[in-house]
Amino acid sequence: MNTPVLISAEDLQLRLSSARPPVVWDASFDLTDPEAGEAAWRSGHIPAAHYAHLERDLSAPKTGRNGRHPLPAREDFAATAARLGVTPDTHVVVYDRQGSPYAARAWWMLKWLGHEAVSVLDGGLAAWQDAGGRVSATPTAPLATATPYPLREPLVSGVDADALLARLGSPALRLVDARAPERYRGDVEPLDPVAGHIPGALNRFFQLNLGPDGRFKPAAQLRQEFESLLGGQPPAEVVHQCGSGVTACHNLLAMEAAGLTGSSLYPGSWSEWCADPARPVARGAA
Repeated sequence: MNTPVLISAEDLQLRLSSARPPVVWDASFDLTDPEAGEAAWRSGHIPAAHYAHLERDLSAPKTGRNGRHPLPAREDFAATAARLGVTPDTHVVVYDRQGSPYAARAWWMLKWLGHEAVSVLDGGLAAWQDAGGRVSATPTAPLATATPYPLREPLVSGVDADALLARLGSPALRLVDARAPERYRGDVEPLDPVAGHIPGALNRFFQLNLGPDGRFKPAAQLRQEFESLLGGQPPAEVVHQCGSGVTACHNLLAMEAAGLTGSSLYPGSWSEWCADPARPVARGAA
């Protein structure tokens, strides 16, 4: 079977009943209540879904300078992926309950690990239930003795703060900030110590990728919207960022779904950027 970027609930149901069903991850999370996502998973999830916790499984420890959700070492994430059922031959489907930002983060990280066969469930758990999918409250146990996933070349690219700083002002850079407009402008900042945005960044609030039903907009519509935003800039010159490297993955995923492949992620994002007072800060609209 081919591996779509986005998978419908109906397609997932068919694949789960096949001879080689996918592994499912529930990545639900709440930035204001870090235990709420796991509690929701325990109360009801797609049967046999493992829980991937943003802070324990998809992030490294914070130092105060590396952002709110720094990437773990690839070796550490390889062990996590294996513990959550992933092998090189596994199709992984990731979902959440919040419009897919946390699922997108897990999707990007699995690609970063070198795993090709990963999809995001379009519409998340709500779409699954709307399609008649049942939920289970039976916890799925991690595989404690699993062999770590073998490291491969990453299938996605990232940039660090120094590389991004060196490229600021270059015509060969289009930086896209996925945060809400009021945070991008610096009107409010509920999570980080400094308000504002990286100079030159454009704003594309990640929730604009979704329709009223919580599913991603059609690929053609997403393509038109991103091409309009980027002004002809090729995807390879686009870098996505947000507050902590999570919702930026939503924009990157949407571009991939629209056929605009090859953009990069700045994983540290604003929370890392603003931790160094020597880095420039902009406020207001672009």
